[in-house]
Amino acid sequence: MAKITASVYTSHVPAIGAAMDLGKTQEDYWKPVFAGYDFSKKWMKDNKPDVIFLVYNDHATAFSLDMIPTFAIGTAAEFTPADEGFGPRPVPKVIGHPDLASHIAQSVIQQDFDLTIVNKMDVDHGLTVPLSLMCGEQDPVKGSWPCPVIPFAVNVVQYPVPSGQRCFNLGKAIRKAIESYDQDLNVQIWGTGGMSHQLQGARAGLINREWDNAWLDKMIADPAAAAAVPHIDYVREAGSEGIELVMWLIARGAMSDVPYNAADATALIAARDHSTRVRHRFYHVPASNTAVGHLILENQ
Repeated sequence: MAKITASVYTSHVPAIGAAMDLGKTQEDYWKPVFAGYDFSKKWMKDNKPDVIFLVYNDHATAFSLDMIPTFAIGTAAEFTPADEGFGPRPVPKVIGHPDLASHIAQSVIQQDFDLTIVNKMDVDHGLTVPLSLMCGEQDPVKGSWPCPVIPFAVNVVQYPVPSGQRCFNLGKAIRKAIESYDQDLNVQIWGTGGMSHQLQGARAGLINREWDNAWLDKMIADPAAAAAVPHIDYVREAGSEGIELVMWLIARGAMSDVPYNAADATALIAARDHSTRVRHRFYHVPASNTAVGHLILENQ
C-alpha cells in the first residue's frame, strides 16, 4: 500500500520565487532566507518521494472571486505554471498523478468531505515556490521536478474559510485514502502558506514572531490543540493572511501519530505506536513583509 513518510511545511512568499528567478538569492536581504533551506534541499535528494501531495492556496489564477471551491484536488496529468500578471515563473511544468489523485478524491468524498475535482488548471506561486525551495532551481525546458505532484487547493482568500479543525480532520481522511491505495508508493504531504503577515489595511506589514513560534511548537507537540485554535486568533495575532496556516494542519493531520478518531481506543493505541521526528525547523523575518516558517517532520 501507499504510505505517507514525511510532511513538509513552508511559506510560499511570491517574492521568494522572484528572488530565485532573478538571481538575487545571495543578496544580503535574501541570503539568510535561502540558507534556511540548504538542509532541506539535501534532505529532499536523500528522501525523494514517489509523489508529493501539495496543499496550497490559489491566488486568483485557477479560480476567481466569481467561484472559489473550499477544497479542490487536481487530477490532471500535468499542470502549467500560471501567468500571474508578469509572465509565468521560469520553472518546469508540474507532472500530476491522475490515478492516485482520483483514488484520493473518491475515498475522501466517501468519508464525507466535499471536494471539487479539477481536471485542468494552472498552478501559481503557492505551489511552485515550495517546489523551488525544496528542490532547487530547475531549467524550465530541460529540467523537471523530482516526482509527480498532486495539487490540493484550499480557499483561504474568500470568506468564509475552513476552520483549522476541519482542515486537521481532512488531513486524517487524506492519510486514510493514501493508505488504501494498492500500489507501494512513498508519499510526502506538504502544507504551505503563512506564517504571520497582513498585506492591506491599517495593520499592513504585521509580523508576530512570538505567536508564530508558539503556534509552531503547539502544532508539532500537540496538533489537536493547534487544530482547535479559533479562526479569530489567526486574524488577530497573525494578520489577515495568517489564516493560511490552516493549510499546515491538513499535512499535520495526515501524520501517523494522529489518531483517525480520538474517541476510538483502537485508533488511539495505533497512533501511540507511531511518532514523528523533527528533521529541520527554520524561521526568519522579514521576507517581503512576511514571516517565513519551515518544518520537516518524518513518520517513525
